[in-house]
Amino acid sequence: MRKWSGRIRPVSLGEKGKAIMPSETVENYLKAIHTLEAAGASDAPVALGDLAHAVGVTPGTATTMVKKLAAGKLVKYERYGGVLLTPKGERAALAVLRRHRLIETFLVRTLGMDWSEVHEEAERLEHALSDRLLAKLDAFLGHPVVDPHGDPIPDERGNLRSTPLLAVARCRTGTKVRLARVQDQRAEFLKFLNRAGLAIDALLTIVAADAGAGTVTLRTEGKEAVTISETAAGNLLVEVVGRK
Repeated sequence: MRKWSGRIRPVSLGEKGKAIMPSETVENYLKAIHTLEAAGASDAPVALGDLAHAVGVTPGTATTMVKKLAAGKLVKYERYGGVLLTPKGERAALAVLRRHRLIETFLVRTLGMDWSEVHEEAERLEHALSDRLLAKLDAFLGHPVVDPHGDPIPDERGNLRSTPLLAVARCRTGTKVRLARVQDQRAEFLKFLNRAGLAIDALLTIVAADAGAGTVTLRTEGKEAVTISETAAGNLLVEVVGRK
């Protein structure tokens, strides 16, 4: 993760890439690129097809927007080579993520909403929150470092807490773990986790792993064992707390 000094602020594009008031479209692209970069290999460019899928547009539309972002020095783009955030673009992406994750935290902690229903609400609100209101919200919540899904919340300088985590799919049988982050945040998947008692900070034991069937069986304290796919297990990030 790149580091810098100074407060993170949203960035947008005007004519010839000049900075103007924040644009929802620009912020959505930058956030999507950051998320795809984090999920991929270190410093590997994001494929335009993946970016187009993430923001729900055609590859041609994504290419046009990426060229505008490159003109504004928010991304580096090479034809057929994919796209990467510049330090300026990363600051802007982290500003959006900070707003989004603080809003999700507020909706769950203060308004009592379920973690499966806050993403869409935060998507709507993240573009309207002022810096002043964001600072007040952060202080009101006690400066949280992770959101309800375990995603790290950037501080006002763009720093993210770095905690080594391991995917459940990579844990050996008998390992005891604490669920720290859920990467698949589709409402249906989060509702399934609710039913299975798989909440953030839940203590789990890896009961079995069947490579042939592509499944992993987990047991939460006080709950019946549940079997999930290796794909689902790859989206559950944990801290190891013990082994048999």
